[in-house]
Amino acid sequence: MAPRANWKGFLRLSLVTCPVALYPATSESEKISFNQLNRQIGHRIMYLKVDADTGDEVPNEDIVKGYQLEKDQFIEVSKEELEKIALESTRTIEIDEFVDKADIDPRYLIRPYYIRPDGKVGHDAFAVIRETIREMNKVAIGRVVLTNREHIIGLEPLNKGLVGTLLRYPYEVRSEQECFDDIQDVKVTKDMLDLASTS
Repeated sequence: MAPRANWKGFLRLSLVTCPVALYPATSESEKISFNQLNRQIGHRIMYLKVDADTGDEVPNEDIVKGYQLEKDQFIEVSKEELEKIALESTRTIEIDEFVDKADIDPRYLIRPYYIRPDGKVGHDAFAVIRETIREMNKVAIGRVVLTNREHIIGLEPLNKGLVGTLLRYPYEVRSEQECFDDIQDVKVTKDMLDLASTS
């Protein structure tokens, strides 16, 4: 049985639109997780929310969100203010462009989803969109709002459905130069390569 859909809406390519649902393509259910325990008596350890200065526990009703301007200076942001600036979800994945798969740097890939028609209608339109992407032999790029945040999504045909992969924005990917600048230039000889490739 398929997992529960994470998102339902519409997929649009030019004049063709169909209802679709996004399902997680990966699972964390087999992942082993551990709890922290009190070694003396075996009870689970709880985490308390405490004031950073006083060390006193703070009840949930007294906790608010704040944006840090500079060290030790915050602006409180209310739930109502956050709701006012939240992105309106159009509930539509609008395909904006097509790119070669080789042009998508693997560092931009976040999370895959399976996309299928939602309900009994829309299978014909879905097939038209899927086969158009397949014929172009490219990745369709669109935008989707998930959890009040807009994401870029790359769409590719996969069997009878589509796989949609959330992508990072360029500003979210650090330059490799931060890590690689101080790597020494070494002349690698053929002998060294032969030695490394022998099994």
